Amino acid sequence: MTLSACGEGAAGGAAAPAGEVVVAGLHITSDAELHASLPAAVRSSGTVRVATDVPYVPFVMFRTEGRPELTGLDYDLGQALGAKLGVRFAFTAQKFDGIVPAVQSGKFDAVMSAMTDTEERRRVLDFVDYSVSGSGILVVKGNPERIARLDDLCGRKVATQAATHQLEVLKAQQSTCAGAGRAAVSIQTFPKDSDAQLALRSGKVAAELVTKPGAGWTAKTADGGRAFEVVEDPAAGGGYEATPNGIGVSKQLPALTGAIQKALQALIDDGTLDRICDKYGASSIAVKQATKNAAVS
Repeated sequence: MTLSACGEGAAGGAAAPAGEVVVAGLHITSDAELHASLPAAVRSSGTVRVATDVPYVPFVMFRTEGRPELTGLDYDLGQALGAKLGVRFAFTAQKFDGIVPAVQSGKFDAVMSAMTDTEERRRVLDFVDYSVSGSGILVVKGNPERIARLDDLCGRKVATQAATHQLEVLKAQQSTCAGAGRAAVSIQTFPKDSDAQLALRSGKVAAELVTKPGAGWTAKTADGGRAFEVVEDPAAGGGYEATPNGIGVSKQLPALTGAIQKALQALIDDGTLDRICDKYGASSIAVKQATKNAAVS
């Protein structure tokens, strides 16, 4: 299925780069020099085969339940990169734990799925890092508890989804609370994020700890943006314990990695990356420099 040129598409297809593509309201044209730098096989096929795990809000999700068309931060960024490079970024849904092996086997050229750039993954993939994100604090609109930073959660009831990294962040915060002579965080775990949001809506908890991009998307979309807001801590712009997320590219395609890195920098310089991130309530996670393998070993 061929996808539309406005950044909306189906898993397994991508927007044809017919000179100009519109993503997040911006017109993006191809760069002949960048196109020429692509591996011969990619130029010949006109396609970068991208694996992604659907849904993972707000990075990639179905536009309508039961239909294949995709949307999301990663999806839009893929369409923008494809437009700049003059090729298709064809997204195909894969289970997350099978994505890296699928790239290793040659089934895909790259992965775009909010994947954290880690030392272990860099053994088999090269990462072009486009965001830095961690955990964020979601509160009801107006922030009646006046929560401004992670330390303000001491002594308060805080919701989070069970078996997530955010639960570990809250557990680690307990020693900080104790060291400051304050009461511990009263951690309330829920099986689903929607359950945690309901507890926050009903006033059963003072805040929810969730991924920073997830918090931003919820604040932007729930009740038309009238239900929640994100606590913006200047000391943790991308979120608490933020780590780089990247486009993972097969190590067998170093020229593709280089071309994507240069195309991403062009999208940073012209404001496209910022516009895409802002569209999904995640403006704070965008990087200012397109780096390769930015994770600290």
